[in-house]
Amino acid sequence: MNFAAAYWRTRYGSFLLGLLVAAGLAACTTQPPMAASPAAAVMDAAPAPPVAAGMVVPPAAKAQSTLGTQWGEGRESATKVVQASRLTPDHARAVAQMRYSDEDSIRRALGRTADRQTNVLLADGDVEWMVSSGSGPALPIFSTRGGSNYQVAGRSGERYELVYHNRSTRYYEVVATVDGLDVLSGKPGSVKNDGYLLRPGERLVIDGFRKNDREVAAFRFSAKGRAYANNTPAGDARNVGVIGTALFEVRLDERDPDLPPRRRAPEVESRDPRAFPADSGSFAPAPQYRR
Repeated sequence: MNFAAAYWRTRYGSFLLGLLVAAGLAACTTQPPMAASPAAAVMDAAPAPPVAAGMVVPPAAKAQSTLGTQWGEGRESATKVVQASRLTPDHARAVAQMRYSDEDSIRRALGRTADRQTNVLLADGDVEWMVSSGSGPALPIFSTRGGSNYQVAGRSGERYELVYHNRSTRYYEVVATVDGLDVLSGKPGSVKNDGYLLRPGERLVIDGFRKNDREVAAFRFSAKGRAYANNTPAGDARNVGVIGTALFEVRLDERDPDLPPRRRAPEVESRDPRAFPADSGSFAPAPQYRR
């Protein structure tokens, strides 16, 4: 089973959402406008430099995508349904996107201004978002320095996965799109669509377009002409080459049946004295944000 326990889908009542994204999350070339509330902040970003009168500001460099995402082989992936409600149905806690292309094209577009990283922080750092290869390593993400123009490097034929790690005690709903298509339904992406439930402290892996409640069609980088979005009536060739994510904080309308019972604190085992007890670990652990 491929991360079966991580796959949940939320359902909620009909809400009128104030945040609309034309042609799905992936169609935007800039972040959609968000509410001024701190809860609606997409992510921390450096302030824009001052612009002198009459100064022409060039648009952010973007690599023209040379890749698309193909409907790949079937992979076993079970899902369950849980009843949940969005705490702020009128806006997302975070909305972000990554363009993707081959690495040479990205480097040519960004040049020396490119920063390289392995993940993107969403919702003020509550959630880490990365794109991993099918074999596990994170794919490199490039961005312009001080900006959020994220571009992930892939290779034709390579399988990839969208990975989300919740570092908080909150429940989140993850609505994801690939090439402008919702990963659950294959329809044009919208923040109104249902998403996957990301529980506190857990890791969610989305590795394909969902075919049914037991199987997905793997994400594989391909030539643009072979992209699923170019070969299905719901797709739009203009959206090929971009991955979108929206996060909503949610509350469960029922008890989470898969939550393990609280474990009793283990009894302290007797052991020999240690001269350097702080040397048990070499690196700093990741944070776990609390309310």
